[in-house]
Amino acid sequence: MPAPSRSPAADRARLIEIVKARSFQTGAQMKLASGRTSSFYFNMKPTMLDAEGGLIVANLILDQIENASARWIGGLEMGAVPIAAAVAAASAMRGRPISAFFVRKLAKEHGTRSLIEGLAPGERLGGARVVVVEDVTTTGGSALKAAEAVRAEGGEVVRIVTIVDRLEGAAEAFRAAGLTFAPLLTLDDFR
Repeated sequence: MPAPSRSPAADRARLIEIVKARSFQTGAQMKLASGRTSSFYFNMKPTMLDAEGGLIVANLILDQIENASARWIGGLEMGAVPIAAAVAAASAMRGRPISAFFVRKLAKEHGTRSLIEGLAPGERLGGARVVVVEDVTTTGGSALKAAEAVRAEGGEVVRIVTIVDRLEGAAEAFRAAGLTFAPLLTLDDFR
């Protein structure tokens, strides 16, 4: 059975609906990964791990990076893992495979002691074009940490993509680091 035709605008509108229903909370003050507190919170795991939500996220990211000629996609554990896996699977369906990886917050203390996971023996990020993904961006710290790890391995970070930008300084931080930033959604989509 052929896949239904899709529209990025319709996908984006549907993603907003899914995030509102599954991942957006308001009310009590919550502590964010950045250390800040906020009265609104995005827990993107229910959206990313939802069949429709995950597929829409993957398709919208692939639309964003279509001309980036990326070989790898990934980011800091845990938020980037379901995104990178979904994008890798969807990219194969489009006939332009992009492999996934993730960056550990701390290198393993056993086995290969790797900071970057998902690469087969002999595979390297060195010389490759890489997209870094994140679920929610506040200050950009998590994506910057992942980008640093990619750059340390010799990879070229061609884009940072997040599902939701909270509009709290990440764009400026990425610009200062010489990184191109492309959020799928922003906090303005939920006001």
